[in-house]
Amino acid sequence: MPRQALLVVDVQPSFDVPAHIVDAIKALARQIPSVATVERHDETVTPFDRQLGWKPGANDESLIAADRIFIKHGYLPPVAMIEHLKSLDIDRVLVCGIQSETCCLAAGFMLFDAGLQPTLLEWLSVGSSLDPSGALGARLWRHHFGPVLASAAELDLD
Repeated sequence: MPRQALLVVDVQPSFDVPAHIVDAIKALARQIPSVATVERHDETVTPFDRQLGWKPGANDESLIAADRIFIKHGYLPPVAMIEHLKSLDIDRVLVCGIQSETCCLAAGFMLFDAGLQPTLLEWLSVGSSLDPSGALGARLWRHHFGPVLASAAELDLD
C-alpha cells in the first residue's frame, strides 16, 4: 500500500457541496492522514469581489474534520500545507473537493512541483459552475498529472 494522505479542497459552507460527497470525504478522512483548505475572503489579498463579483465567506470553516486545516486566499493552497504534506513522508496525495478544474487543479500543480504524486478522487470532487460534473477537471488532471481514481473501489487503503 502506498503511503498517502488526503487533501480536501474548500469543502465549506460557501460552496454547495452535495451531502453524500461530504459524508464520503468525512469517512475517508478518518482512515488516512488528512489536510483541508478553507477559502476565506480578504479583498486586500485576492480581488474576488472586485474582479469576479463574488466572494467566499470571511469566516467559513471546513465541513471536514481533517487532521490539519489550512486557510487560503485565492486559488493556490498555502506553502505551509505543502511543507506539512512533505513532512509526512508520503508517496501520493489523494485530492478531492470543490472546483476540480480550478482550485483542485491549482493544488495539483503545487503538489506535482513539490514532488508529491497528486491523485484526483473524481467521485469526491465537484466542478465549478462552468462544469458542475467535474469532468473538465478530471480531463485536465489526467493530462497534467495522470492519476485519476473514478471510485472508492480503486483506493488502496489496506
